[in-house]
Amino acid sequence: MSGHSKWATIHRKKGLIDAARGKVFQKIAKELYVAAKQGTPDPDQNASLRMVVEKAKAANMPKDNIQKAIDKAKGAGSGEHYDNIRYEGYGPSGVAVMVDCLTDNKNRTASFVRSTFTKRGGNLGTDGSVSYMFERKGSIVIPNSYSEDEVMLVSLDNGALDFENDGENYSITTNPDDMLKVKDALENIGVTTFLESEVTYIPNIEVEVNDKEQKEKVLSLIEQLEDLDDVQNVYFNMKD
Repeated sequence: MSGHSKWATIHRKKGLIDAARGKVFQKIAKELYVAAKQGTPDPDQNASLRMVVEKAKAANMPKDNIQKAIDKAKGAGSGEHYDNIRYEGYGPSGVAVMVDCLTDNKNRTASFVRSTFTKRGGNLGTDGSVSYMFERKGSIVIPNSYSEDEVMLVSLDNGALDFENDGENYSITTNPDDMLKVKDALENIGVTTFLESEVTYIPNIEVEVNDKEQKEKVLSLIEQLEDLDDVQNVYFNMKD
């Protein structure tokens, strides 16, 4: 999930133009490659890979693209390597921002991320400066066209921690290890549309930004960070 302001996340996913969608697919393909290369390239035997596959499906990534990324990892030697790097900092109005990257050039990524923070009114912090404000959770979002009672009961019976209906979508929060179990259970009762299905970071401390201009500045920072090729996910704690 990019950020965890649900309205912002869903809005961006629904409004993706083709060019932006292609960039999302490129980033997911990189995640698929890394997950497949680090373990077996079979999603049924590699939980990390299956989670990325589910994320790809929720983003409507074509099956051929998913398979190509996995096949690339199967035949890859030791030449192509990506490092996981996390940057932490603050945006306008003191909003905490956590940026996860996959990169083959740490210096390039550091320079781009730092520059983006600076140009958009934020600043980078030290390791651990904001990560304590977030918890790693499974997140499933589906349209509320399905029976609320049935979806809620099945989710809770299979380990869901929380269930919300915002009037348009059901948002289900799980422990990371239970996300796939809950998703499988929902599929078993006929749920076929998943707007989000991934392990993400959810803020446990939120910042309320009432000023419209400041809120727009925060979202501008998030969008600019998300647009960087090496950035995989951006999490922030601005309250809806």
